[in-house]
Amino acid sequence: MTPLTIIAKIKAMPGAESKVRQALMQLIPSTITEAGCLNYDLHRFIEDPTLFLFYENWENESFWRQHRNSVHGRTFKADTEGLITVFEVLLMQPEPSNE
Repeated sequence: MTPLTIIAKIKAMPGAESKVRQALMQLIPSTITEAGCLNYDLHRFIEDPTLFLFYENWENESFWRQHRNSVHGRTFKADTEGLITVFEVLLMQPEPSNE
């Protein structure tokens, strides 16, 4: 199976960035222990404190789809409802080298 890289872009409403950050941070401990999770790294844009990005690697898409249905994922959605203006997920895979 092909490894999967996820880039998740999350933009908080102005004034809600602290609450969104807290909810994002709460996802990390549960996610990194999930089967198939290779890394789950949160970043914040230097020039815009409302913009966050998760850089994730999964053994395959099946593991990531299980993550998307997790209890902590549903809790995050409920805790941040109305506080996020952009939630974009890019599914990517490694490009084979032409050796």
